[in-house]
Amino acid sequence: MKPKNLHYHGYDANGYQCDGAQSSGSSSPSPPHSPPRYASSKCRRKLRSKPHYYQPLRELFVGGFTFRFSFRHMVLLPLLYISGLIMCVGPFSSFVGQPPPPGSLYRSHQMYHRLHRHIQSDNSSGIQLSSVWKFKRLKERKPCLNSTSRLHSESNEPTTYLIIDANGGLNQQRSAICNAVAVAGLLNAILVIPRFEFHNVWKDSSKFGDIYDEDHFIAALDGHVKVVKELPEAFMQRYDYNISNIPNFHVQAWSTANYYLAEVLPVLQREGVVRVSPFANRLAMNIPPEIQFLRCLANYEALRFSSPILTFARKLVGRMIEKSSRDDGKYVSIHLRFEEDMVAFSCCVYDGGEAEKVEMDSIREKGWKQKFKLKDHLISPGLNRINGKCPLTPLEVGMMLHGMGFDNNTSIYLASGKLYQAERYLAPLQEMFPLLHTKESLATPDELAPFMEYSSRLAALDYMVCLLSEVFVTTQGGNFPQFLMGHRRFLYDGHAKTIKPDKRKLAILMDDRVKLSWKEFKEQMEVMLLESDRKGLMVPRIRRFNRKTSVYTYPLPECRCLQKSHNTNSTDDKYMLN
Repeated sequence: MKPKNLHYHGYDANGYQCDGAQSSGSSSPSPPHSPPRYASSKCRRKLRSKPHYYQPLRELFVGGFTFRFSFRHMVLLPLLYISGLIMCVGPFSSFVGQPPPPGSLYRSHQMYHRLHRHIQSDNSSGIQLSSVWKFKRLKERKPCLNSTSRLHSESNEPTTYLIIDANGGLNQQRSAICNAVAVAGLLNAILVIPRFEFHNVWKDSSKFGDIYDEDHFIAALDGHVKVVKELPEAFMQRYDYNISNIPNFHVQAWSTANYYLAEVLPVLQREGVVRVSPFANRLAMNIPPEIQFLRCLANYEALRFSSPILTFARKLVGRMIEKSSRDDGKYVSIHLRFEEDMVAFSCCVYDGGEAEKVEMDSIREKGWKQKFKLKDHLISPGLNRINGKCPLTPLEVGMMLHGMGFDNNTSIYLASGKLYQAERYLAPLQEMFPLLHTKESLATPDELAPFMEYSSRLAALDYMVCLLSEVFVTTQGGNFPQFLMGHRRFLYDGHAKTIKPDKRKLAILMDDRVKLSWKEFKEQMEVMLLESDRKGLMVPRIRRFNRKTSVYTYPLPECRCLQKSHNTNSTDDKYMLN
């Protein structure tokens, strides 16, 4: 189905200003797909005109008028320049004679109230979770090459040590761990169990063994990379029993394998130990296949959550399955990023008025000091929303899923931190989907108590429940959904089974000024679901040493040799869920 074109007050449905477009009072047909990278010849962005260099040097073309250079005009030029900046990067309401472009304002709540009666009375048969995904899975698997079992000859046993500090949240740390395994294999070094940095944002003091099973990690990598829990006594004595005294090697982000061999290896061989901190994103995605394999091995075999996390995750998954009996135990999971700090960091504006603005300014000042007051940090809420950078509200997620065909009998698991004004914003989602569950609603306070003060352990619980859902919905970027999509591709024969909405398109569709009917909105959501299905199976074309995408999000084809026949029993056994 190809949606019709839509013009709104001189703009097309993609937010571009169109030549000759005029507002119309006629009913609005469905908007088209998400905005193209470039506007067509008929539509153009409203940008500040560039000088016409072919004119004489004494002339300049500005704002539709040709000025000849003179003293009085030179005085006017700075004023014109400042006016142009205000029009291009300031609020969209500053466009003279033009309303804000569609999608630049949060109007989803108005659309919901206008269509509320139609949404509630929509009795069309709900989509079956077992038939959501129609694209065929990938079945081809290749055996792992024998050459990957050991990168270096047995006569060249490692004697040097690599120490890394993993910073960030749960999945940024996971990335650092997998990269450390790959670098240790590349340098033929012994990897010391990674240390986790404490950060005042996540406020989690967990050690490696609190999140992951250390013994399993060491055993799974045996024969590929040697791992030890502590640095030997001789090295500890040399550095006064303080790891921080070991000179830190500062590595550039996304460094290549050749960089490590040329710069880090000589120091490692001379000193016997190297510490790299921080280690997030310190290894390029484009590395030799035998090193890439080590990333796969670490991510999908060696990194298993600790027993307390897996045991409790087993209970949460079991309870979700019980509450999803109508769909044979299948459920939908949503990763919702509408926490207070995320809303503040996005600089997006919702429907809270002046009180919301004051509150968000206060949170930004407290959490990020002067960052948002720097001259080069322009806050443009309307542009952020048009570009799909604003966190989706629970209401928007609910309308999207209901429009795609999920009915109010669908069982949903909500993975999230503490939501911004949860009582107010969560109510519409609960009204549309009464079978909405969280780890707090599935467990008792006593069961959750050992995890409550540790954000990474709570995230690990959400990770496991989302991993084993039939449908995963991501609403904002970040490491959590990227790793989860890749892990699901690895488990489910190459299909991510993930709904990744086109947020630029949603911003326009949910702008109530466009006045879509419920039927038109549903048609657009069905197209969006089909597109998620198609893209969920996409595998990047990778030539030797030419990977441009993340192996953690797109693990195939390099990680395919590790895939097993993941039927229900083997998956349950792997994650202790049976």
